Amino acid sequence: MVKIGVFGGRRGDCMIEWCKKTGLAEIVAVCERDGDVVDALKKKYPDSNIAYYADFDGFIEHALDGVVLANYAVEHAPYAIKALEKGRHVLSEVLPFCTLEQGVRLIETVEKTGCIYAYAENYCFMPAPREMRKLYRAGKLGEFEYGEGEYVHNCEPIWPDITYGDPGHWRNHWYSTFYCTHSIGPLIHITGLRPVSVVGFELPFNDRCARMGMISGSCGIEVITLENGAVIESRHGNLAKNSIFYSVYGSKGRAESSREDAENGGVERIYTNLDEQEGKFLQDPKTYLPTDEFSEKAKAAGHGGSDYYVMYNFVAAISGDESAENIGIYEACDMFLPGMFAYFSVLDGGKPQRIPDLRIKSERDKYRNDTRCTDPKLAGGMLIPSYSKGNIDIPEEIYDSIRAKYEKNRREKNK
Repeated sequence: MVKIGVFGGRRGDCMIEWCKKTGLAEIVAVCERDGDVVDALKKKYPDSNIAYYADFDGFIEHALDGVVLANYAVEHAPYAIKALEKGRHVLSEVLPFCTLEQGVRLIETVEKTGCIYAYAENYCFMPAPREMRKLYRAGKLGEFEYGEGEYVHNCEPIWPDITYGDPGHWRNHWYSTFYCTHSIGPLIHITGLRPVSVVGFELPFNDRCARMGMISGSCGIEVITLENGAVIESRHGNLAKNSIFYSVYGSKGRAESSREDAENGGVERIYTNLDEQEGKFLQDPKTYLPTDEFSEKAKAAGHGGSDYYVMYNFVAAISGDESAENIGIYEACDMFLPGMFAYFSVLDGGKPQRIPDLRIKSERDKYRNDTRCTDPKLAGGMLIPSYSKGNIDIPEEIYDSIRAKYEKNRREKNK
């Protein structure tokens, strides 16, 4: 049986639970520094033979076939590289890397080792975008012309529990278009088309950002041109009301998910209006809740069941299934680079930016030493601001208040 290790016990718990419930893989090791998280996992899985580690170097030496990286979103690349170099297959949570320099090293490590790299962009496997991919790949939508992806999550109510009142937490200082693959990723996965250029937009820093201690713009927007000339509009960030939405226009019609506020299934429901052939207009709208062989099993998994598919495909690939629907390193780049270069566009006054194809070594060579990002530890002399108009000064009492809420919530949870 495939032996899995999980790095990061908070987000990683759903992967542990998947293995326990399905029996398709065995969880043998967890790496987690937070003692409360470890205690909670031991309580949840009391009869388990899981080995617990507080340091990654010891953890990665455990007898593992694959590693799930469920640590901080800004720290995936260096740990993925370490795991791959040890011969471990990798399932990386979003995002794949923070700088182009990291991206080049990660790609070349995947190529050198031959190990599986799977990108856990679970929103691709939610029911509506999953069905859109099926329809598109079957030719039902025709040639892709335009698409929209939207992932809006007002995190203010949960901010104390995910940032701990830490001014240096990555969520507080990364730029507005950084966390982009929940909105872009499904459209890339549906079409298989590569992004070639992008124009970026940043919505202003506002009172909500100030209350949260988040020093970037409140929302990022990318307008992306694909290799066939089609355009994607991507929206994501911290607006007031949550929304997950996807829409795909092809030469034979349109398919889109339900709006969250429609109370009609949200991203679980699809609406289609498709013609049998171009130029023959049927005006035949349909709506349904798409299902497949895993739908019932996936219901208990997180993120609309999509977490089930991510783990299933990773384990299947390790087991030798060449048809497993993993998102590889190049596709992960196609999902992430538009957000990165959108912010370069914002900083460049809204000018379009060419998106490199990092499949090509000569393209990689141009960015091998490019450390542009908002983290001083990674950026060195190439540091960029978190907000295009200049970094915001947040009063310390904001973080003190958030920290106090976090500590209160933690105490109540551990009673």
